[in-house]
Amino acid sequence: MLLGSAGAAQAGDLEVLHWWTSGGEAKAISGLKDTLQAKGHRWKDFAVAGGAGDAAMTVLKTRAMSGNAPTAAQIKGPLLQDWAREGMLSNIDDVAKAERWDEQLQPVISNIVKYQGHYIAAPVNVHRVNWLWINPEVMRKAGVKTPTTWDEFFAAAETLKKAGVIPLAHGGQSWQDFTTFETVVLGTGGPDFYRKALVQLDPASLKSPTMEKSLQTFRRLKAYTDRNAGGRDWNLATAMVMKGEAAMQLMGDWAKGEFLNAGKVAGKDFLCVPAPGTSKGYTFNVDSFAMFKVKGEANQQAQRDLATAIMSPAVQESFNLEKGSIPVRKGVNLSRYDDCAKASATDFAEAGKSNTLLPSIAHGMAVSAAVEGAMKDVVSQYWNSDQITPAQAMDRLVAAAKAQ
Repeated sequence: MLLGSAGAAQAGDLEVLHWWTSGGEAKAISGLKDTLQAKGHRWKDFAVAGGAGDAAMTVLKTRAMSGNAPTAAQIKGPLLQDWAREGMLSNIDDVAKAERWDEQLQPVISNIVKYQGHYIAAPVNVHRVNWLWINPEVMRKAGVKTPTTWDEFFAAAETLKKAGVIPLAHGGQSWQDFTTFETVVLGTGGPDFYRKALVQLDPASLKSPTMEKSLQTFRRLKAYTDRNAGGRDWNLATAMVMKGEAAMQLMGDWAKGEFLNAGKVAGKDFLCVPAPGTSKGYTFNVDSFAMFKVKGEANQQAQRDLATAIMSPAVQESFNLEKGSIPVRKGVNLSRYDDCAKASATDFAEAGKSNTLLPSIAHGMAVSAAVEGAMKDVVSQYWNSDQITPAQAMDRLVAAAKAQ
């Protein structure tokens, strides 16, 4: 009883903003919540639906600017630096040093969650974005093989379409459009071209024969989606593949969380392969929780406990098993993970060595929010209007890259 009283006295409030509301996502965040509640802290779930987090970021901005920021918020990529520059984030170097984060993280990842050399966020996972998800039974019935090139993809898609199957499940939202587009760019131009065009925003690359071919390939994909794709949530597109209504989906490995949540087995009920032409590159999306400045020692301790828990081997293992992603820290036991995750972890390590780890624009990892928004608009407008030529789209991408 005395121990229980002491624990309760140190209990702090944890209000955690995130956008994980689909089945697999909600299960993953629930495990983290249980870990913190077991320490006696009070967890207030602040979930804002929306696959790419745009709605969550709008809510966060309103709350933070009114002086009522949550304890922690799911924030990614360059946006972390923006919040840190505003002086709103806590320095969590004490936790990072005690837990040896510099040793546990690849430099490309640790640099993302630092500001001026100091940790301001705890990374929770690594998602590979450039996956192709496949229903093997649908493919078998149609007599088509897993495509490794875009030419093979279109040949298979044509056969599937004639067989009365939707070849490609898609949701017509700007982040989904851009997820598909950046995957096509990687598959068409390779890792070096991707980096020049979509990370460094090199004008010559954005307006080049390779980018023109990427845009042409991207547009061809639309003929193999269904007419009801507009506005569809990503997890509903995943469900189409699961049910056999569609054969394939281009999506990050959070899609796997949906398959697993439905009791499906990797390698049997669904397949995961790098998207056509992209096996030599690894586009990543790293989710992290930024720690906002909070008052009160109990709340500050709760925040430190949250950061410690997020990067602990136990939470890294359990969280990512549910989420479909892989642990961001090194050395986590992967024996309980499926073949997709093991392949992703191997490729992640190899890409780190070969300098082919590439941040995803679609998922807020590569460029400023202004540039990201402008480029997403260009790509979605191009996807939705056959009147826009590849040449016009390239000019607009060059202009979008200069957005402030």
